[in-house]
Amino acid sequence: MQIAGKVVVVTGGGNGIGQALCEAFHKAGAAKVVVADLDQARAEAVAASIGGAAFKCDVANEADIKHVIEETERQFGPIDLFCSNAGIGGGFDPMAENAGGASDEPFMKSWMIHVMAHVYAARHLVPRYRARGGGYFLNTISAAGLLSQVGSPAYSATKHGAVGFAESLAIAHKAHNIRVSILCPQGVDTNMLRSIPKGPQSADGDLTAEQVAKDALQGIEQETFLILPHPQVIDYMRKKTENYDRWIGGMAKIQAKLRETFGGKA
Repeated sequence: MQIAGKVVVVTGGGNGIGQALCEAFHKAGAAKVVVADLDQARAEAVAASIGGAAFKCDVANEADIKHVIEETERQFGPIDLFCSNAGIGGGFDPMAENAGGASDEPFMKSWMIHVMAHVYAARHLVPRYRARGGGYFLNTISAAGLLSQVGSPAYSATKHGAVGFAESLAIAHKAHNIRVSILCPQGVDTNMLRSIPKGPQSADGDLTAEQVAKDALQGIEQETFLILPHPQVIDYMRKKTENYDRWIGGMAKIQAKLRETFGGKA
């Protein structure tokens, strides 16, 4: 897909990767970029800088996503590309004594934002895409959805769920000319990354949000399902599937090192 002349929606567009995506799509000639974010002031600021439009949107709320879709199409025409980008960090605790020991709250919050937000977007856009002969989804996930996130079971589990749903979406609707890409970087220099301790997600270097957006744009133009701003991830995936037990052992060693770093016992 070429972005020029297209109507694009980006959730979580008020900062970080989302803001960089909005700016990249604008530079690529999008007809309209809609910035959707829980922080309405940030959404409006980004939209003003690129001549876009802004909506307040809590992606964990289906009604909000439905509203963004309906209002975008009413005001600006059919959506060509929906970027389900919003995400949260949180729950990072390499010292946890039980991977399942946290309350339901961080798991359910991550589930709603990292998985159900993608489901809601598809629920309301797939019928529209099918009726007009196609469309595109870009789902920002994380390399954690392909590998894991040491120290954050909720993040890791829900990002894996997001990958699984994106695969189902791509498989079920390929014949309907609906394309799907998943954006799976490791460390990206954003507020989210800065809010957690330095960990293995930064082992291969933290990219700028602008570089990740550039890679995303290239992947969309090539209609690539798996977009990996950190190319090393493909090798890690191969090692994981070649010998799962060895991979688990290696990740456990990383976990032990993190615990030592934070003054605990392995």
